[in-house]
Amino acid sequence: MEDSKNIKVIEHLLEKEYGRKVLKPTNDPLSELIATILSQNTSDNNSHRAYRNLKHNFKNWEEVRSAPLSKIVQSIKVGGLEKIKAERIKNILNQIYKEKGAVSLAFLKKWNTEKVKEYLSHFTGVGDKTVACVLLFALGRTVLPVDTHILRVSKRLGLIPWKTDSKKAHVLLQNKIPPALVYPFHLNLIEQGRKICKARNLLCGKCVLFQKCEFKDKHKYI
Repeated sequence: MEDSKNIKVIEHLLEKEYGRKVLKPTNDPLSELIATILSQNTSDNNSHRAYRNLKHNFKNWEEVRSAPLSKIVQSIKVGGLEKIKAERIKNILNQIYKEKGAVSLAFLKKWNTEKVKEYLSHFTGVGDKTVACVLLFALGRTVLPVDTHILRVSKRLGLIPWKTDSKKAHVLLQNKIPPALVYPFHLNLIEQGRKICKARNLLCGKCVLFQKCEFKDKHKYI
């Protein structure tokens, strides 16, 4: 109960700083899956450019599946790790086609959350964060994706133990955050991590969460 109250206060402060966020599912789980794979280990700007290039160069995901790997690699090169990501994307599309007879994940909309998690997790290169992104952004399920920003800021706020890894953080934070706050908490905490609570060069003197923060070195950055 205390954790829930604390998180509500944190989200209220973040909402005042970054605005209210309302969940609007994209309704296309396959597009979200591919976009999230492209976002791995790169900046948002580069991953968005890679995704736009892919959509520009191919009419649909079936065309991507049938294309030579080299053409996919070239299309997403700007995002980095293009050979690894292209192979993952092509393999996933082939696997979906082999299993379901069509290049689509629309059937996930009818499945419960645990069944979706189990299915998506069987693809190589698809981890907890990627699964959670599909569930939250495409299917509108209140499942929290934990990226590097959320992991770092949550530790500094004392929401999870300092040595918690990302896999454990998904479980711990999911159990602490009220479902109605999952979406705004995710987006606003990422914003906080990018602008204020950075990995280096922290701006603690400008932080709206300073009084809630348990980071032992925060006074060094005022």
